[in-house]
Amino acid sequence: MKKTATFAIVHFCVAFTVTYLLTGSWVLGGLIALIEPAINTVAYFFHEKVWGYFDRQRKQQEAHTCPYFAECQGPASAPGCSR
Repeated sequence: MKKTATFAIVHFCVAFTVTYLLTGSWVLGGLIALIEPAINTVAYFFHEKVWGYFDRQRKQQEAHTCPYFAECQGPASAPGCSR
């Protein structure tokens, strides 16, 4: 949890600094430093949903193309596996 909290502080500082350097506005820097992480969090949620969808599709495809699918999940592929 400490790592997450420190990363959030760094993220706020970077967002504020970049905005302030580009605009010269303390107010705009503060607003963007607060709003951008909130929007980014929502975007990350949907990114994970899409990523999970494609990962499930890939695993289903592998299951259909590999007769040794269960054995292919380990570090050493089974003979005949398409991986």
